[in-house]
Amino acid sequence: VAGAGRHEGRLLTLESEEKTEGEGEGRIVSFEERRGKILANLQTGADVGSALALQANSGLCTRGIMLFGQGFAISPKRAEELGLGSLPEVSKVIRRYQKGRDLQNIPEERFVIDLLGMQPDEVADRFPRVFQHVYETVKPERDQNNRKSRRERWWLFGEALAPFRPALDSVQRYIATVETSKHRIFSFLDSDVLPDNKLVVFAIERAEFLAVLSSKMHVHWALKAGAWIGFGNDPVYAKSDCFDTFPFPNGTPEQTERLRDLGERLDAHRKARQAEHPKLTLTQMYNVLERLREIEATGSGEVLEGKEKTIYEQGQIGLLKDLHDHIDATVADAYGWPADLSDEEILERLVQLNRERHLEEIGGKVRWLRPDYQNPSGESAASKTGELVYEEDEAVEGKHPWPKDLPQQMAMVRAVLSDLGTASVKDVQKLFRHSQTKTIRERLETLATLGQAERLAGDRYAA
Repeated sequence: VAGAGRHEGRLLTLESEEKTEGEGEGRIVSFEERRGKILANLQTGADVGSALALQANSGLCTRGIMLFGQGFAISPKRAEELGLGSLPEVSKVIRRYQKGRDLQNIPEERFVIDLLGMQPDEVADRFPRVFQHVYETVKPERDQNNRKSRRERWWLFGEALAPFRPALDSVQRYIATVETSKHRIFSFLDSDVLPDNKLVVFAIERAEFLAVLSSKMHVHWALKAGAWIGFGNDPVYAKSDCFDTFPFPNGTPEQTERLRDLGERLDAHRKARQAEHPKLTLTQMYNVLERLREIEATGSGEVLEGKEKTIYEQGQIGLLKDLHDHIDATVADAYGWPADLSDEEILERLVQLNRERHLEEIGGKVRWLRPDYQNPSGESAASKTGELVYEEDEAVEGKHPWPKDLPQQMAMVRAVLSDLGTASVKDVQKLFRHSQTKTIRERLETLATLGQAERLAGDRYAA
């Protein structure tokens, strides 16, 4: 029932059980059989946990700042007292501030003192009021901090997001979502707003990415890949599992433009509804949207009443639903998939696409999300063979160049087999341009002889 290695298995689920005629305790049983990788919960299906981080997504997502000093956060009135609005340069160190709960509820106007890149003497000379405020309200608290670096650098945030700042500096806005939330909602924030650590932020300003992140493809992926707290009711968006592994669609220019339009309309619609109804929250809007979908799915014929009806009208939830439905259909089209896939089918296809993209990156082809920032030189990452592969050299979609040297061939075949788990000679061969079946079989046989692969029946091998 168990064995080392990554193998497919047979999962038998009891369907029926009948007593046998005559004496004895025997039973006639029938089973439903499914084949595939058997997961830790004794189920088969999409192995989302096996998805690997993609270089294409690297450097674009993080949690927000952590203050470690409540004196950094100030009210609008206090910001004015410290010179915001009257002293021009003060706007460089007093910035708007967004907390996690503000994104989906009724937002409050907040500010934060941000002195990243400055020394205390410089702050005291240029912004004496700000220096005195931080000295009096932050330093006493930081003097008691157990971490030496936070005690000594008391005028700076405990986690200032410094390595991520360049990614935000080159965009006019960025995408944010609340780390722990019942509804997975993505919204744009202006780049002059510093995010709280309860927000997960994406240094991407293009609306087509907002649309993809808001689609059921990504939301289902995030629910499956992310963590849960409480009694399983509060999904957590974990950047490493939910974003780094997610394979974005590679749509046509027309599909991308359509997604960009839908993303802009989605963000504008929600903000317009909240501007007109200041007490209307995104949480309320998506509660009613979820309720509307339940009514449609069950065909109960129920109607929204009372507060739900008010929210439906104020938030124009029918239009919100239509936008999401169009986003889902357009994202499916960009993937080249049917629009009516089940949740499990979506996850299975995304896991497979993650593997395909990872194999591309092994060969050096990376589909950067922000190539101008992530890869300004225009060349792809170094492949595991040690070669550099340029986008224009990838003549055949989905295939990798076959290395000339034996050590590089062995490394590539081993990497591919490790990623696939089990594969036939033809499965491996079709991933490489200009490779021969005989050569691939020889390399797999060599790995098996060295104990780095296992021979299976039917010309198949396991990592």
